Amino acid sequence: MNDYAGGEDLAKFMPQGNRTSAIFPALDHLHFQYLRRHSEPMGNPDAKAWDEFLEKSGIECTVVYPSYGLSVGRIVDGEWAIAACRAYNNWLYEKFVNSSSRIKGMALVPVQDVEAACAELSRAVKELGMCGAMLPSNGEGIKGHLGAKAYWPIYEEAEKLNCCLAVHGGCHHDFGMDTFSTYYPIHALGHPFGIMVQAAGMLAHGIFDRFPKIRVAFLEGGATWVPFFLDRIDRSYNRAHLQVDLRGELLVGPRADEKASDYFKRHVREGKIFVGFDCDDSGLGFAVQKTGREPFLFASDFPHEIFDAATCRHEIEELLSREDLTQKDKEAVLGGNAMRLYRLGP
Repeated sequence: MNDYAGGEDLAKFMPQGNRTSAIFPALDHLHFQYLRRHSEPMGNPDAKAWDEFLEKSGIECTVVYPSYGLSVGRIVDGEWAIAACRAYNNWLYEKFVNSSSRIKGMALVPVQDVEAACAELSRAVKELGMCGAMLPSNGEGIKGHLGAKAYWPIYEEAEKLNCCLAVHGGCHHDFGMDTFSTYYPIHALGHPFGIMVQAAGMLAHGIFDRFPKIRVAFLEGGATWVPFFLDRIDRSYNRAHLQVDLRGELLVGPRADEKASDYFKRHVREGKIFVGFDCDDSGLGFAVQKTGREPFLFASDFPHEIFDAATCRHEIEELLSREDLTQKDKEAVLGGNAMRLYRLGP
């Protein structure tokens, strides 16, 4: 969805004296090429347009994420981050969540100030009815990686609230690609690189053991980073000398009889790890074969890369006709897994 970061629609929710239209930083140095190319067909659908899209595409409900707000991790000033996240969440509630029962929201929280992030997560879930919160995969305002101890209070709060978290790609200013002069390789690699780094940080620092009720999705990187990730961590993990951190503290990790990939897949089976994919992901069947059907979530990416219901419906029909997925696989990835992640339905 588009969060109007360049307009007055969102700015009016900022504190008086700070109602600039430039609330969130640039996603990266070339993202403007994508936005300029897609701005006309993308538009800014309101709740009514979203409901029409859902009805025509045959989708029961949607959980929406930001556009420009994906760069929330780039905000350095903590006070600005707090104000921007509150403004976004209030805007999202007023314009969408409170306007349609078919539109669910994921809040933004100011990871720059963990105490404030916990408070905003609680407010967003309890008062605004959000499903949980999005965590940025990249940005100057992130203190280390998302497995770091500094962020544990956010995971503790998410457990208390029984809400989910989602690490979302989209901010591609790092990874050694700042000197590229064409956008498509940045877009292609920035999404999976960002979420792989954060998945590794959370996995290797025991987040899914320390917080056994947590549910975390890694979104917009496709499905096929997962088999690659599993192969690489198996090749690199050595239980003989990787059980302590640099301070000599014992790390939580795979059991003595587990490979690193089995450790990841155990958390998948226990409903702690989820992965978003696009319908044109040709490697989805292989990813399901290697990992199981449980983590994978369909995403329409309307209105960014899917501009209308007919295109979305066509992609869904193509997925339903695939021979590399069983009927149970298709039911899981098109709805069942999302219901478990977001706690949708009765």
